[in-house]
Amino acid sequence: MRPPSAADIASAAQLACLLEASAPKPGNVHPGARFHDIGFEDFLASSAAIGPALLRAGERPLGETILAAIRATRRWTTANTNLGIVLLLAPLARAALEPPHELLHDSLRARTSRVLDATTVADATLVYEAIRLARPAGLGRSDEQDVTTVPTVTLREAMRLAAGRDGIAREYATDFRMTFEIGAPAIARARQDQLSWNDSVVETFLTQLAAVPDTHVARKLGARTAEDISRQAARVLAAGGVRTGAGRAELARLDRDLHDDRNARNPGTTADLTASAIFVALLGGAR
Repeated sequence: MRPPSAADIASAAQLACLLEASAPKPGNVHPGARFHDIGFEDFLASSAAIGPALLRAGERPLGETILAAIRATRRWTTANTNLGIVLLLAPLARAALEPPHELLHDSLRARTSRVLDATTVADATLVYEAIRLARPAGLGRSDEQDVTTVPTVTLREAMRLAAGRDGIAREYATDFRMTFEIGAPAIARARQDQLSWNDSVVETFLTQLAAVPDTHVARKLGARTAEDISRQAARVLAAGGVRTGAGRAELARLDRDLHDDRNARNPGTTADLTASAIFVALLGGAR
């Protein structure tokens, strides 16, 4: 398979966002469900908006790519639809454009690790600006390297400091462990079993949610609630998930439980990680 071009990678990023947003993941916005302040059309707009920024991912520093993508998103929607997704896809896109090491023939994950190791304080400064622009809900404050301040460490180091409370930051600290070890393999298994893209995405979402409590929920409602939701996701999978009638009944029950007026029970970080898994699967040749 030929190496992907910049255009291929930008298209794959947009498609990953569209596939993630279109699937009826429990507790999330999709074509059949909206929140009081955000709808499926906002996710469509943001999916389109990030293309030009990721097209240039190999030409400029990581922080510039992330800020450019968030600025483009804000021109099309006032909602925070994709900060976590952009933070995940930008380093993967840059890594995909880097040639494998001539001697090691290293993987996308190894190249992603090199991209993260090469981040700078300037990257962190631009990413902090992007986070403030996106205004994510439930972010809270940190005693060290808070996003309202000027960072004094590299982006990778800043993410390591936040890894204990944020699933996106944890990916930066672990060379995208969830994406490469849980999410992308789940997508691959589902597609090999000839599940539809919608079912494959939902199954991947449930697999990740069952494996690790959602940090977006934990910040809003506490660790105990996030852990309970993970156990519910595990019960859905144990009943067969999207593959059986009993599993779909459990899935519908979970979806009802996760919807509330404040969107506080929305496993948003897991949704972002699902987009990351889809992107890696697409770069690996999934169709």
